Amino acid sequence: MLRYLTAGESHGEALVGIVEGMPAGVPVTPSDLDEHLSRRWLGYGRGGRAKFEKDRVSVLGGIRFSHTMGSPIALLLPNAAYEKDRTGWPEKMAVTGDGEGIEKITLPRPGHADLVGAQKYGFDRPPHGPDVRAVIDRSSARETAMRVACCSVARQMLRALGIEVGSHVVRLGEVGLDDPSEWIEARDALLAEGGARALYEAADKSQVRMLGDELSDATVEHIKATKKAGDTLGGVYEVVATGVPVGLGSYAQGDRRLDGRLAQAILSIQAQKSVEVGDGWLAGRTPGSQVHDPITRDDSEGVARWGRTSNHAGGVEGGISNGQPLVVRGTMKPIPTLIKPLATADLESGEAQPTRYERSDVTSVPAASTVAEATVAWEVAVALLERYGGDTFETLRERLEADRARGL
Repeated sequence: MLRYLTAGESHGEALVGIVEGMPAGVPVTPSDLDEHLSRRWLGYGRGGRAKFEKDRVSVLGGIRFSHTMGSPIALLLPNAAYEKDRTGWPEKMAVTGDGEGIEKITLPRPGHADLVGAQKYGFDRPPHGPDVRAVIDRSSARETAMRVACCSVARQMLRALGIEVGSHVVRLGEVGLDDPSEWIEARDALLAEGGARALYEAADKSQVRMLGDELSDATVEHIKATKKAGDTLGGVYEVVATGVPVGLGSYAQGDRRLDGRLAQAILSIQAQKSVEVGDGWLAGRTPGSQVHDPITRDDSEGVARWGRTSNHAGGVEGGISNGQPLVVRGTMKPIPTLIKPLATADLESGEAQPTRYERSDVTSVPAASTVAEATVAWEVAVALLERYGGDTFETLRERLEADRARGL
């Protein structure tokens, strides 16, 4: 019922997105989408592109008078690097012509899609290769800019229904925390104050999107030392969704399980390598008496309201949301483009060589955490529409509020 598609290359003229299946009447303006696009550039240790990309999305269709119309929503996001980079991208990424005289990139970088993408799509051999530029430009994380824009449409629908999504970084390289008990108090205080929105607003104040000045300062120093060494860093972040009703997802089929879909959403982001829901890997090391969340019931308001005394499950039981905050953590690997080159082999000659350097960041874990927010928001929106349906936002809201009134 709800899907999006992105198109375009990292150094092409623009990125394009289509959002289909959004109910009519959802309040959305371009500035709502730009808010999260700007957050995608957050984080100490970003590369040179962050200096001139000022992402502002244009809405070409599907929204009228600040509300969705129920028709496909068309989005356009220009790439400032296309003109401002001064390295000839209009010629290198030309739609027409035969590429004569354009430098061919024949050194695939370890850890990237370069080699496997070239092998899959034929760019490792004539007539379109050897040249991995086409792979580099579409597999690039620049694609996530349009993904954030598309998902932010769904995020506005969730916000209008009292559902928020936020995140924070818990580890960056060797600096950070591993056990949720080490940050749960600070996180939950923010959730109680203003839901997941308060969480992401607090994290955004840190150069590395961490909760706590001491941890943030230590992480910045770690990034500086890593850059000096010519290396890169990965890390771990946590995404939380609040206001999520009971009953999203299903145990009836594997592909309908909400936790499985959230995991896929995280791993669909470039360079993400693992996902955990709730306590995740820690649950495998802990006795069941400390893992499963005791159930409570409150009838004081004349309605049976069920709850839990803890949230080790991360808001999902049996593939279905249980009314607690959704908690998902993702791990991003270190960026594989290093100042100090790794070994590779030339696609044309077969000769062993060091990799060429493409402009890159030391780390983009803080940015990845904001992209993960977007993809989690999208999956929640999909599951919400599957449960409640409705061609109009008013119908969706009425059905959701009816469930909330009876304790869900």
